[in-house]
Amino acid sequence: MPTGTTDSPLRSRCRKAAGRPASAYRQEGRRCFSTVFTAGKHTENEAYERVWGSAPLERNKMSQLKIMFIGAHPDDIEVSCAGTAIKFAQKGHIVQILSATNGQSGHHEIMGQKLVDIRTKEAQESQKRMGIHSYVILDNNDAYLTADIHSRERMIKAIRDFAPNIIITHRLNDYHPDHRITAQLVQDCSYLVRVPNFLPGTPIPDVMPVIFYMNDHFMKPTPLDPEIVVDIDDVADAKLNALDAHTSQVYQWLPWISGNLHKVPTDPKERIEFLRNAFGTRWANTANRFRSKLIEKYGNERGSKIKYAEAFEASEYGGYHDIEVEKKLFTFD
Repeated sequence: MPTGTTDSPLRSRCRKAAGRPASAYRQEGRRCFSTVFTAGKHTENEAYERVWGSAPLERNKMSQLKIMFIGAHPDDIEVSCAGTAIKFAQKGHIVQILSATNGQSGHHEIMGQKLVDIRTKEAQESQKRMGIHSYVILDNNDAYLTADIHSRERMIKAIRDFAPNIIITHRLNDYHPDHRITAQLVQDCSYLVRVPNFLPGTPIPDVMPVIFYMNDHFMKPTPLDPEIVVDIDDVADAKLNALDAHTSQVYQWLPWISGNLHKVPTDPKERIEFLRNAFGTRWANTANRFRSKLIEKYGNERGSKIKYAEAFEASEYGGYHDIEVEKKLFTFD
């Protein structure tokens, strides 16, 4: 909750609703907000602050927002949602990618600091190709990430330093332990980020960031239920170009572990098509899976023809979601 405030029955109702589906959480929040605001004792912004701990995005400066994409490894964001990151950057927003680990385990031949250095350079090149503000890599070893206090402190400091309006990260159910732990760390930080006595000395953000989960294909315990879908057809090549920067991953490690290393071409143009075949299927599956939502957002003529898409589900944690405002923000037209 904001500095200097105490919990209230209204806030407690909203927080308890977090244990139910996201729709129930948001519905209870609207009831609480309506009760506070219509009582006439608070301005609309004060009512949001009192109930949720932060005002929604439409109450903040919308012309230039800070968007923080938090992945477990360098290249995770490029695979999952670089299209949206590129679109935000093109609109003039400040975009940062944060990798929770240094990537030192992601190879079959190269090891240790040598691999960390390679992946850091690849991330820097990807940043340039995407045209985003920054690419930060935390000094946690790949495949050794845990949700301990030390890792939480590092994550809190990174979030506070950037002070994002929006965070986009993994869901808690995922095949890779680092993905799951990254999601857990973000969740653990979603309240503490505005608690001054946790890691004192680092700046406290003015607003609680809203949090979204990026797309994945896992169905248990629950499948992704996105409120936001984004047409990325116009930036698909730029997304492939960003992935192409991660040579050690997309042309070496990932093909090796999937048994396809012998299929990787040497010609640069052929490599891009190799990536399109390898990753484009995922992005097309997302478009087909959420086709009805794309048609609802973009209309039948456009929505039915979109080839590649990215999707995002609002998290119950962090700041209050005003989905209608956020849908407009993620439209980019």
